[in-house]
Amino acid sequence: MQLQGKSSGSEMEVTWQDQQNINTFSRFNNRFHELEDEIKFAKEKCDNLEDAGNELILADEEMVRFQIGEVFAHVPKDEVETRIEEMKEATCKTLEKLEQEKESLISQMAELKKLLYAKFKDSINLEED
Repeated sequence: MQLQGKSSGSEMEVTWQDQQNINTFSRFNNRFHELEDEIKFAKEKCDNLEDAGNELILADEEMVRFQIGEVFAHVPKDEVETRIEEMKEATCKTLEKLEQEKESLISQMAELKKLLYAKFKDSINLEED
């Protein structure tokens, strides 16, 4: 496989290792976009659970409706508070893991960009449009 340089008109040899680096960068980039969506969803879920916890504090009833699967059940307020807090903690931990993975991917992608741009210069575009 060869890449053609824009400015010099010469052809560059793409080695097997170069192709592996390009493929790895592509996989990292796809995962990066998936992580952005997952992080957005986790943040929304965490915010919703926070709002639910706040609304529960304001509730006067001892039994509240709590969704379990696709069904609403009447559950004691204290138990619902505990469940919401557990769900919020789990979601926030997941969010932290996703953000750490995203940071790791960003640094790995930066290293690959540096390698690929060093070799191919303007012949390769790894930037988002």
